[in-house]
Amino acid sequence: MKYKLLVLDVDGTLLNDRKEITPSTLAALTKVQQMGVQIVLASGRSTHGLRPIAQKLELDKYNGFILSYNGGQIIHMPTNELLFERRMNPKDIPYLEKEANKRRFAILTYHKDTIIANRTENIHVREEAERNHMKLEEAKDFAARITFPPCKCMIVGDDEEALANLENHLKKRLSGVSDVFRSEPYFLEVLPPQINKADTLGVLMEKLALSPEAVVAIGNGVCDIGMIQMAGLGIAMGNAGEKVKRCADYTTASNQEDGLAKAVEEHIIARIRPADVPLEQMNLRAKHALMGNLGIQYTYASENRVEATMPVDERTRQPFGILHGGATLALAETVAGFGSMILCRPDEVAVGMQVSGNHVSSAREGDTVRAVGTIIHKGRSSHVWNVDVFTSTDKLVSSVRVVNSVLKKR
Repeated sequence: MKYKLLVLDVDGTLLNDRKEITPSTLAALTKVQQMGVQIVLASGRSTHGLRPIAQKLELDKYNGFILSYNGGQIIHMPTNELLFERRMNPKDIPYLEKEANKRRFAILTYHKDTIIANRTENIHVREEAERNHMKLEEAKDFAARITFPPCKCMIVGDDEEALANLENHLKKRLSGVSDVFRSEPYFLEVLPPQINKADTLGVLMEKLALSPEAVVAIGNGVCDIGMIQMAGLGIAMGNAGEKVKRCADYTTASNQEDGLAKAVEEHIIARIRPADVPLEQMNLRAKHALMGNLGIQYTYASENRVEATMPVDERTRQPFGILHGGATLALAETVAGFGSMILCRPDEVAVGMQVSGNHVSSAREGDTVRAVGTIIHKGRSSHVWNVDVFTSTDKLVSSVRVVNSVLKKR
C-alpha cells in the first residue's frame, strides 16, 4: 500500500465552518482507517482541545496520533504516550506580557485543561476556550502566574495593523529564541524555536520509519504549507489561500463541500487494493472481540476472496473434542463480514442478515481449520458469500452461506 499516514489540519480542513465533522467526512476517515491508514491530527489547538475530535474519529482504536500546539507535542492516542514535546522558556513570558499590555492586547497560554489569560473578557479568548473545551482563568499578573514552561503563548487583538507591527518586532527581537507568526488576523502565536507542523511531522515519520512517499497531508492554512510540501501527496482545501494551493499537488473542494472526504475517497481509498490491507493490524484490533477470543486470524484478502484460520481448542470445541458448529458459523460470518467491509463504499455499512451452514465432517482438537470465503453475489443492497471450512489436511468440514445487507450510513 502506497499511503500509510494521513495528516489532517483541523480548522478549515477536517471541520466545516460550523466546527462539525460531516457524516461523509467521518465515513471516509473511518473507511480509510479500516483499510490500514493511520491518521494524524495536526493543529494549533491544544492537546486537550483535540482529544474529543480524536475520540470521535476513534484514533485510539485505529492507532492514530495527535500533533498539537502547531507541532509542540505528539501524542499516541491508543497509549496516551507523549512521543515528542518542546516548550517555551518561562523567562520569556514577562517580555511578551509587557509588549501585549503596551498595546492593550490580551495574552494567553494553555495549562492542562485551562486557558490562562490576562483579559478573559476578550471575545477571541473566550472563543478559544470554548473551541478547545477548556476552562478559563484570569491572571492580571500573567507572568507571575506562568510558573511552568508553556507549549505556546498567543497575543490577541483586533487591531490588525498594530498586531502586524508587533509580529515584525517580535520576529526580530526573539529571533532564535521563539518562532512568531499570525495564525488568524487576531491571533499572534509565539512558540519554541523550530516548532511547526512540518518539522514535528518529520519527527513522527522518523519514529514510524516512513518515507514522504507514504504520507498524505491535507490543509488550508499557511501553517500547513510545510507539511503539504513534505508529504508524498499534498492536498489543499478549496477554501485555502492561493499561496497554499500553489504548494499542493492537488486542490480539492472546500470544507463546506466535503472536500476532505472527496480527497480521501479519490486519492487514497480508490487506490487501495484489498491485498494491501495490513491483516496483522486487523487481527490486533480484533484481539478483544469475539474473533480474537475464538483465535480467528485473517490470512488473505482480495476483492472477491477472504481467508482466515481458527484453532480447534478449548474455546471452539465441543466437550467431546470436535469443532463446535457455532464456532464454525462465527468463523464464516467473520470472513464474510470482512469481505463486505472491503467492498462497501465509505458511506455504506454491511450488516449480517442470514447465515446457514451444512456441517459435512468433523475437525478434532489440536487441528487448525481454514475458512475460504468467495463472493457469489455482489449487489447494490446485498452481498452473498460462500464460505467453505477445511481441516489442515484440506478435508471439507462445513459449507456456509452468508447474506449481508448493504445499508447507507445515517
